[in-house]
Amino acid sequence: MNRRDFLGGASASVLASGMLPLLAQDREKNVSPDDTFSVGVIGPGSRGQELIRQLLRIRGVRIAAVCDIYEPRFAEVDQLAGSPVPRYKDYRHMLERKDLDAIVVATPLYLHAEHVNAALNSGRAVYGEKSMGFTPEDSLSILRTVSETGKIFQVGHQYRYAPWFQDAVQRVRDLQIGKVTQIVAYWNRNADWRRPVPEPKDERLINWRLYREYSGGLLTELGSHHIDVANWVLGEQPIDVIGVGSIAVYHDGREVDDNVQVIFGYSEGRRMTFTSMTSNSLMGEQLWIYGTSGSLQLTLEDATFYYEPRPIHAVNPHSEMMQHGVTTGASFRAQGEMPYRGPGTRLATASGDDPTLVACRSFVDCVRGKKQPLADVQIGYAAAIAAACANRSIQSGRKEIIPPAPAAG
Repeated sequence: MNRRDFLGGASASVLASGMLPLLAQDREKNVSPDDTFSVGVIGPGSRGQELIRQLLRIRGVRIAAVCDIYEPRFAEVDQLAGSPVPRYKDYRHMLERKDLDAIVVATPLYLHAEHVNAALNSGRAVYGEKSMGFTPEDSLSILRTVSETGKIFQVGHQYRYAPWFQDAVQRVRDLQIGKVTQIVAYWNRNADWRRPVPEPKDERLINWRLYREYSGGLLTELGSHHIDVANWVLGEQPIDVIGVGSIAVYHDGREVDDNVQVIFGYSEGRRMTFTSMTSNSLMGEQLWIYGTSGSLQLTLEDATFYYEPRPIHAVNPHSEMMQHGVTTGASFRAQGEMPYRGPGTRLATASGDDPTLVACRSFVDCVRGKKQPLADVQIGYAAAIAAACANRSIQSGRKEIIPPAPAAG
């Protein structure tokens, strides 16, 4: 199987029908109430608690243990679970338990590799939040550990499981908007990312996303999702990247940029551009896929297709040019140059359950059925290493070459 097929994920028929998450849900109905699936969670912070909420909606799943160094998290988990959950401050002690079927890792990014590798080596399947690794070396270490242990690993790219993403991407891969050459993604917010800190000593513990020692900033926390979709659409990971960033608004001691703009290069001259800012939310979250005969707008809620008007052909004979005009490199006729303002064609695919719930349900189903997940370690590696190299480009001011995943085996 080549890299394009691998990164493309599930088969065309499954993606087009949106059957993959539905099959997992159907199988869940046949699970006996006595078939308990015990999960240990390392890092029950904001994202970890969202995963706990969704996991508790799945038949048979129980949160059997949690681990965190920030004690207030334990009471929050107990409230979510409806009863006290065994707690640990050292993940190694939690991994000594014999009753855990799987581990969820939702710790700060710089700890992902340490915790994921330890959990895999303990003999458990792992659901690891994105971005898979903080550095290229971290992502490579996880890739190798998955290969060496043979354990199931799923990365938290939940939009791989969203029905409207699956349907829309499959249509694009079926050339319904022609050949894709450009992808432009936005994730803008008007919020400073800073969280309140009860005790000054906990600043870096709570606001770890603001410091380069722990965080990849906007590229890993937000951009990794869009990088993954671009990889999915184009069937490969990017080759190189160049980017810029700065702190333009929030001069509050943070180290990560409050705005970034990066360009990823793919084969055949194709490009993906990602921009994110934290001081203006006009464009919000959206991803535009541009093909030679149409375009696709993907958001966290829907997908809309737009189709190109008639293509511009070769220059007409001089007599026709004088009578009707012609579009040239620097057009002297303005007609047809204004942005399209029509409604487009919104995809009718039902949104279904929350993508995080579907991703969690699919993970549990894969572990129970001993199957490989859709958002597997290769998917996670391709997005994580691209985000990490993009951050290196911003810091170095140079184009960075993105190393491909090593050959399987």
